[in-house]
Amino acid sequence: MTHRIALVGTGNMGSLHARVLAQNERVDLVRVIDPREEAGKAVADRYETQWTPEIGELSDVDAVVLASATEVHYDLAQEIFRQGKPMLVEKPVCNSFEKSQEIVSLAAKNDIPLMCGLLERYNPAVMTARALVNEPVHLMARRHGPYAPRIKTGVAWDLLVHDVDLAIQFFGGATPARVTSGAGYFHPSSVDGAEDTIETVLSFPTGLATVSASRLGQKKVRSLVVSELDRLIEIDLLRRDVTIYRHVSHDSVTPDGLGYRQQTVIEIPELVTAREPLATQLDRFCDLLEGKIDAAAERDLILPSHHVVEQVLTQAAA
Repeated sequence: MTHRIALVGTGNMGSLHARVLAQNERVDLVRVIDPREEAGKAVADRYETQWTPEIGELSDVDAVVLASATEVHYDLAQEIFRQGKPMLVEKPVCNSFEKSQEIVSLAAKNDIPLMCGLLERYNPAVMTARALVNEPVHLMARRHGPYAPRIKTGVAWDLLVHDVDLAIQFFGGATPARVTSGAGYFHPSSVDGAEDTIETVLSFPTGLATVSASRLGQKKVRSLVVSELDRLIEIDLLRRDVTIYRHVSHDSVTPDGLGYRQQTVIEIPELVTAREPLATQLDRFCDLLEGKIDAAAERDLILPSHHVVEQVLTQAAA
């Protein structure tokens, strides 16, 4: 079965989606939609498909990938659902929990498959670690990088939502019992009210997660450390590797009196997949379209992280 897909948006993420859509044998990229003619036509020509400036009628497609700017997701998603088309929407669904909730509810009401592009779920290192982790008690996530003027929203919706989502997944889908956070507003080029750094603590029934996001770093960092009582799982999301540490002994002072000796067993597990996250995500979307994944269960995975981000921003504004 080949799914006819329309792509809305040809910016940074949209261009990546276009490549992955064009390469997937389960998909036919039939149309690229972008109001900017030069950008839209360039992507359409690259992948030998057609360009249109507006969504218009979607009778020529089976589903839509919405990768436009977050600010316009709300209106475009409503139009896509009005025409009854399943959708993969880039994160966040909308730039507020209330609007995101409305879009998810609209999909549920009309029984339309909806998937959110929380891409790190499909990072090979994350998928490998999730298969290994049994009983986490502490998770530390750090998502830092240099300032990007093109990003108009703050780091909560742009960066933090990814690791909040991962924390929720690692703790078995549980909703945090408590959320505490602080935000910083430092960069002179940031839109008024858009936070540049966020530090958040999520209290789960069985553990704690500390999540940090910043766009003021001079080095791109995407790290995740999950602690169980008897081992530590370190995940580098950029290099896509996993390292497991297990402490086995801790002697006292060394014979020469100049230091301490300890022993740690280190394991490097083989990744469960080497596929690009976007490709894995697209395959899951195809499975969703084919009914291999429960549409209601997939929708239920979307809002928990959005709700936490809304709580974080509410606290930051207080």
